[in-house]
Amino acid sequence: MKFSTIAVSHTAPLAEIRLDRPDRGNPIDRQLLDEIDAAADEIDNDPSVLVVLLTAAGEVFSHGWEDASPEAGAAVGRDSHRLPFRSLELMAQPVIGCIEGDAIGAGLELALACDVRIAAEGVMLAMPDVAMGSIPGLGGTQRLPRLAGRSLAASMILLGEPIDALRALACGLVSNVTARGQVRPRATELAERIAAQGPLAVRYAKEAIGRGLDMPLDQALRYETDLTVILQTTRDRAEGVRAFVEKRKPRFEGR
Repeated sequence: MKFSTIAVSHTAPLAEIRLDRPDRGNPIDRQLLDEIDAAADEIDNDPSVLVVLLTAAGEVFSHGWEDASPEAGAAVGRDSHRLPFRSLELMAQPVIGCIEGDAIGAGLELALACDVRIAAEGVMLAMPDVAMGSIPGLGGTQRLPRLAGRSLAASMILLGEPIDALRALACGLVSNVTARGQVRPRATELAERIAAQGPLAVRYAKEAIGRGLDMPLDQALRYETDLTVILQTTRDRAEGVRAFVEKRKPRFEGR
């Protein structure tokens, strides 16, 4: 598929989705929502891709929603079938968000859908929607408190207070903070470490974490057990055991 708001590249075992309108601050709009979903579907079906990087061209990650008018918000609301950025969360591959510049409003909401977030020193994260008479409408009111806690989420959303990368790290909103210009190398390093693990185990672990959060604990524990049992039947699991016994690096096949 040809994209106009993003650029997608594959260099196995990694793939990259890059926000690609830096001259406009990488805005979020309905076309980008469609293209993110299409790219996620394309990559999800590619067995050679084990980890995905979500990056942004230019000086900012994203300045947020393109059109802040009430009409635009209502138009998105009419897409009742759409669960914004859910396609990233449901991909089999882990997604690492590279926040090299400020992530504002819907731009931050996009970053929240990643499995891991790495930010550059000094970047600002904010959800200023209420100041414009709106609320975050692309998952921010739900993902932010799940990731960073209710108190910080309320402060950021109700007061519109921005936080910097270091505070985001302290509250668990990002997992790593690095110097400007080093976010992509750090993300690539982590992606390669993940790709070296058992691919089936990585996929099932992501599934257990993501889906388990939406379940009562007892149900989530049973779900984890079910996935563990399934893994026991795979060639990769048998290879992992043999490699451990033989004290060598495992040769996983994804089967």
